[in-house]
Formats: sequence, structure tokens, C-alpha cells
Amino acid sequence: MTSLGQNLKINSDRLWDSLMDMAKIGPGVAGGNNRQTLTDEDAKGRALFQSWCEAAGCTMGLDTMGNMFARREGTDPDALPVYMGSHLDTQPTGGKYDGVLGVLGGLEVVRTLNDLGIKTKHPIVVTNWTNEEGTRFAPAMLASGVFAGKHTQDWAYAREDADGKTFGDELKRIGWVGDEQVGARKMHAMFELHIEQGPILEVENKDIGVVTHGQGLWWLQCTVTGKDAHTGSTPMNMRVNAGLGMARMTEAAHQIAMAHQPHAVGAVGHCDVYPNSRNVIPGKVVFTVDFRSPDLEKLTSMRAQYEVKAKEIADELGLGLEIEPVGHFDPVTFDEGCVSAVRSAAERLGYSHTDIVSGAGHDACWINDLAPTAMIMCPCVGGLSHNEAEDISKDWAAAGTDVMLHAVLETAEIVA
Repeated sequence: MTSLGQNLKINSDRLWDSLMDMAKIGPGVAGGNNRQTLTDEDAKGRALFQSWCEAAGCTMGLDTMGNMFARREGTDPDALPVYMGSHLDTQPTGGKYDGVLGVLGGLEVVRTLNDLGIKTKHPIVVTNWTNEEGTRFAPAMLASGVFAGKHTQDWAYAREDADGKTFGDELKRIGWVGDEQVGARKMHAMFELHIEQGPILEVENKDIGVVTHGQGLWWLQCTVTGKDAHTGSTPMNMRVNAGLGMARMTEAAHQIAMAHQPHAVGAVGHCDVYPNSRNVIPGKVVFTVDFRSPDLEKLTSMRAQYEVKAKEIADELGLGLEIEPVGHFDPVTFDEGCVSAVRSAAERLGYSHTDIVSGAGHDACWINDLAPTAMIMCPCVGGLSHNEAEDISKDWAAAGTDVMLHAVLETAEIVA
């Protein structure tokens, strides 16, 4: 029996080199990455990940949503696998670590087990979930959502990007449609390593965030319709200004979130204005409100209040309004046993740690409904993410991956 002692750690240089090599694919314009889902850059990142997994002795599975599963065999052919994973796709102006650390950290765990000749009873699988970001094809966590039965595959395949291209067609175009039925896999447990995407760990000088809960979310896509008209020659009292409606509805989202403090947030992060011309009053605006809270009652209340207030604003300005939910998940409580494995791993390794609530959605939030799941977080500089300036230290990356190594080994059961 191999001891889970302080000396059992990953190769931090190798992990960092892998992160930097992946970052060369789909470089951004300001030091980060633009490797949006189902683009040619995404395909290249997938191919590199597959080559690394196969070099580490893993077999690669691929399902019909393009989810990738790199499997390291266990000694018991009947034992369910322990999964690790996150995503390789990025925001249009994304960083080098959001999601990627969780995938390549999982690969580094496998490489470390190979180096040390460690065998586990349970197989270990490293996963790249397709379209976690949801930027190109809403909603976020799309493929893990289909895997968990939250969406149908037909619905997911029909999601369109801003150019009218569908998820299904683009997945086929880049050559990453597998033959494995999505959701057919069974799991013993899953662990997801991720950067915090917030400032708490850095401010509190903690190495590890032990994620106990995840915030729930509502994405409400609002379509406001008015009337295109000349900005110079249309009297103010005769305008039907969709842009003005959006401005007031944006302020309403902020006010509603503030009224639900503490532990509630809300903002408009996306908008498309039509015809988007300097001298044309907007005749149509499409924008998305993002409400989040770990408290289900608050989350439900924010959505309900917003829909009432937005309708009042539209009626006052003579605007048409449609509100469509395009993303939702309830607040998540992660598995007590898996959370305990993460916490004990941090303590065993001597890393400072604190319990934390994830402010963002993650694939682990869906998988938590299927199998015992937990998340591990490491700090990021200034709490900045979804930005090309996103940054972490090599030591932070190594600490998070060390904790995942120990938590996974405790769960997968070392046999030699």
C-alpha cells in the first residue's frame, strides 16, 4: 500500500509546461486565449489533449456531444471510474487557465501515477466537457447538461451562434462527433479543479478553496422591440427607443440584485443592438440578464421581480418585450464525502484552505446530480477571469493539482 503522505506530489514543471503549450493554440490579442467551442482552434486543442492522453497510456472515448474521456484502467474491471475534468474552450477574450487547469491538472495526476507506478482499484478518467463557456452556443455547460439529462441532444444540436451556425453542424464540421451515447457512462465520483474566478482566496492568503456549494443561476434573454428612426429628425416624444428600454431594464437588474443582499448578484453582460448605427434610434435590442445566488428563494424572487419590472418599463415606453430563459440551474450542495476528501487532502499536504461557495457555474454542478462530486479551487490574481489578463502562479496550480491527486487516490483506492 502506497502512503498518501506529504511527499506524494505532482510534477509542477510538467503541468506548467502543458498549460503554456495549450495556450499556444488559439492565442488572444492580449496574452490570453480565444479558443471558442467548436472552432478550428478548439479542434486543435482537442487533438493535442488526445495525443498527450494516449502518450500517457489512456484510451480515449468520445460521445455524441463531443465530450472527451481519457481512461486509465483500474485493477477491478467492475469498479466504476473516478472522474476528473473541466473544459478546454474559452471566452472570446479568455485566459489561459479557466477550465484548462482542471483538464490538464487531471492529465498530470495520471502522469504522476504512471511515474510512481501507482495502481488504483477504480479506473480514473480525465474529461474535457464540450461548450462549458456557452459564449458561442448558449447556454453554458451545454454538453455536461445533456450528459446529465438537463437538455435533450436534439435541442443542444439546434443551438445557434451569432452567425446562425448550429452546434450540431459545427461539431460535425470539426470532426469531433463520437459514437458513444451521451450520458451512458456511470461514475463513482467526480472532482473538478478550477481557478476561483474571484478574489477571496488571494485576499485571505489561502492556497485552496474547498468548494461546498455552487450558486444557482438564471440567464434571461430579453428581446426589446421599438421602432428604427432617425436620431436627428425624430421628436423626442415620438420615439419608440428600444435602447432606452434596455438601459432602464439594466438598471432594474442591478437594483433588484441589491435589494436581495447578501449573497445575490445580477447584471447585464451581453447585448446586441439593431441596427447599431450612430444615427438610428435602436428598433430592437437583445440582451441577457444574469442573476445568481446560493439561496434558491432569492434566486427565484429575483427572476420573478425582474419579469414584472421589465414589463412595466416596456409598457411605459410603448415597447414590445419577450423574456426567454436561456440558462438555469438551482444552487448546488456538493457531496459531503468528496468535499471531506478535498479538505483532508489539503490538510495532509499542509496547504492553507477555506470553505468557499463557487460564484460561477461549472460542469461539476450538473454532474453532482449523477454522482458524488466536489470542486477544488486555487487563487487567481486579483480575482480576474474571463479576461486575457487572467493569471495564476505555478505554485497555486501545483497546490490545487496536488490536492486533486490525493482526493482522487483516496476515492479510487490505491492497491499498489
